[in-house]
Amino acid sequence: MRSTLAAIANAEAVPAPATSTPLVGLGAGEAARRHLSQEDVLQIVRAEIAERMAVAAEYERLGRIDAADRLRAEAAALEHLL
Repeated sequence: MRSTLAAIANAEAVPAPATSTPLVGLGAGEAARRHLSQEDVLQIVRAEIAERMAVAAEYERLGRIDAADRLRAEAAALEHLL
């Protein structure tokens, strides 16, 4: 869940402007965020599911069944949320 929430938060991030002066002082930690539509969020979650399934298949090919099962369980939990 945490990595999926991080992926959504990263998608909301707006690239910082190129500036030669460092951002310091009051409000320096505040950055503009993009508004994601429900479809944007669903697309991110679907991509996270697909990534887990692809890596699980690779782990299984390498004989890492335990790791593959863990990733498939994560994918199933995300799928349940959709």
